[in-house]
Amino acid sequence: MKISPLIWLSIFFITGQFHSQNLDSLLTVARAEKNDSIKFDIYKTVGFNYIFNDTEKANKVIKEGRALAKAAGYNYGLAELTNNYGILMDVTGKSDSANHYFSKALELSRIHHFRNIEVKCINNLGMFHWNRNEFDDALRYFFEALKMNDEDGTEQGRSIYLNNIGLIYQEINLAEKALKYHEEALEIRERLNLEKDQVTSLNNIGINLKDLGRLDEAISTYKRALDIAKKSQNLIDYYRVLDNLANAYNDSGNAKLAIEYYLKALDKPEGFQADEKGQMSTYTNLVSTYNQINDPKTALIYAQKGFDLIKKYPHIEPNSADLNLHTAESHYMLRNFQKARQYTKKFVTIKDSVFSEQNAKAIADLEVKYDTQKKEKEILIQRAELAEKELTIQKKNYQVYGLIGFAIILAFIGYLFFNQQKLKNKQLKKENELKDALIKIETQNRLQEQRLRISRDLHDNIGAQLTFIISSIDNLKYGFDIKDEKLKLKLDTISAFTSETIYELRDTIWAMNKNEITFEDLQTRISNYIDKAHVFDDKIDFSFDVEPNLDQKRTFTSVEGMNIHRIIQEAIHNSLKHAQATMIKVDIKSVGDRLKIAIIDNGKGFQVNSVEKGSGLINMQKRAKSINGELAVVSGEDKGTQVILKI
Repeated sequence: MKISPLIWLSIFFITGQFHSQNLDSLLTVARAEKNDSIKFDIYKTVGFNYIFNDTEKANKVIKEGRALAKAAGYNYGLAELTNNYGILMDVTGKSDSANHYFSKALELSRIHHFRNIEVKCINNLGMFHWNRNEFDDALRYFFEALKMNDEDGTEQGRSIYLNNIGLIYQEINLAEKALKYHEEALEIRERLNLEKDQVTSLNNIGINLKDLGRLDEAISTYKRALDIAKKSQNLIDYYRVLDNLANAYNDSGNAKLAIEYYLKALDKPEGFQADEKGQMSTYTNLVSTYNQINDPKTALIYAQKGFDLIKKYPHIEPNSADLNLHTAESHYMLRNFQKARQYTKKFVTIKDSVFSEQNAKAIADLEVKYDTQKKEKEILIQRAELAEKELTIQKKNYQVYGLIGFAIILAFIGYLFFNQQKLKNKQLKKENELKDALIKIETQNRLQEQRLRISRDLHDNIGAQLTFIISSIDNLKYGFDIKDEKLKLKLDTISAFTSETIYELRDTIWAMNKNEITFEDLQTRISNYIDKAHVFDDKIDFSFDVEPNLDQKRTFTSVEGMNIHRIIQEAIHNSLKHAQATMIKVDIKSVGDRLKIAIIDNGKGFQVNSVEKGSGLINMQKRAKSINGELAVVSGEDKGTQVILKI
C-alpha cells in the first residue's frame, strides 16, 4: 500500500494560524493600506492560508494581489504572490501551470536579487519534479535550496529543506537515511515551537518507522502527530496522518481499526479540495482491506471512487496498478470473471507485463475470426435462399443439388460450432494464465516479505549477538589485567573477525532486501568500502573511476551485485594486506557489450604462475564463475597487480 507523500505544508513560513473571519478582516485591512510592503505581505499571508482551507478564495485573493502589485510596480510582492500562485496550482493538481509560475517567480527574484524568494522558488521547482517522479532532479533542487539557506537563511528554512530531502530518500525506499533527515528537521521545529511543521515531521517519521517494521513506534508517532494537528488546525496533514495511521493498523493485522481510520481520512469538510488526488491511495487501501474481510461489494464502491479520481486527474493513472489488482480480486470474489479479467488486464498493462501484449494479440485474433465467421454465415444464408428458389422452379432436376447444398450448410455449421468451441478453449486457457499470473504475483510478494523478515532477523538477532561478542571482548580486555600477549592477540583477532562478520552481514542484508541492484547502488557500495579502506590506511592513495559514457541504467540480480562487490572487496583487501602499495585504483568501463572492472595497485607484485593460490583468490574465481564472468590476475615482481573482472 503506497503512502502518499507530504507536499506543501512543510515548505513556507506561516507566522500564525487564522480563521476565515480573521483572513477576511486582514484582507479588508490590506485593501485600505497605503504602505506597499505591509499591503502585499498581508495579501501573501491571506492567500497562502486560504490555499489549504478554501482554494477558490485563495485563487481570487492571489490574483487580486498580483494585479495590484504589478500596477504599483512592487516587484517584491509580485514575486512572492507569483510563487504562492504556483503552490495553489500544484495543490489543485495543475502541475504544468505550477511549473510556469514557479519559473516566473524564480526569474523575477533573480532579476531583482530577492534571494529569500529565490530559494523558495528553487525548493518549489524541486517539488514540481518530485510530483512527476523525477527524483534526481528534485533532490538536486532541494540540496541547492539547503545550501543557499545555510549561507544566509534561517533555522526554520533549514528544517524545510531537510524535510524535503528526507521525503525524496523516503520515495526511493532509503528509510534509514530518510529518518535521519526527518528527525533533524523535527528537532529544529520543536526548538522553534513550529507546531504545524512538527506534524509534517512526525508524519514522515511514522511512515519510515512503519517501513522499517517498527509498527508500535509508528502508531505512537502518528497519534502524537494527530494531537498536534488538531491543536494547530492543520487540516491537510491531519487527514494524511489518519490515512497513514490506518496503514499502520492494517500492517499490524487490525483490519477493522484500519477501515475506521481510512474512512475518517476521507471524511473531509465540504469545499476542502487540497491534495484531493492523494485520496487514491486511501481508496486503494479500502478496496484491499474490504477484500481482506470478505466484503467485495463495499470494496467496489470505493474502487469506483478511485477510478473517478483518475478521470479527474489522468496523470495519476500510472500509480493505479494496485487499485486495478484489488478491484479484479473483488470481482473474482463475486464470481464476475469477465470484469475480473478486465481489471487484471489493466493491472498487467500498467505493470508493463508481457501478458498484456499477448492478450492484446489474442483479442485481435478473436476479432478477425469472428468477422470471418459472420461473413461466411451471411454467404451461406444467401446460398440457401437461392437454392430454395431454384428447387421450387426445377424441383426434380435439382434435388441432388439441394442435398449437396444442405450438406454444405451442415458442414459449415459444424465448422462454426467447432471454431466456437476452439475459441472457448482458448479463452479458458487465457483465464487460467491470468489466474496463474495473479498467483505468481502473490507468491513473489510473499517471498519478498519472507526475505525482508529474514533480513530483519539477521540484523536484529545475529547482528546484536555479534555486537555483544565485541563488547564482551572489550570488557575482558579493559576489565582484567591480561598480561599474556598471546591471549591479547587472540582476543584482538576474534574482535576484528567479528567486526568484519558484522560488515559482511550488513552487505548480505543489503542484497537480500533488493529484487535487483542498480549500477548506482553498486557504485555507492564500492565508494563506501573504499572510504573505509582509506581510513584503515591513509597513506595509500585510493581512487575510483567510472567511464563517463558508461550505461549506468543497467541492473544486476542481488546475487550478481553481491558477488561483484565481494570480488572488489577481496582484491582491495589483498592489496592492503600483501602488496605494500602506495596506490590502489578501482576502474570500471565498458568493453563492447561487457563490463570490465579492474582493481590495480602499484605494490611489489608476485609471479602469478608460481605463487600458491590462497582462499581469497580461489573465492574470487568461484564468484566470477557463478555470475558467468571471467577473472584474470596480471602481476609480476615489482610490477604491481591487476585483478580484472569481465561480465
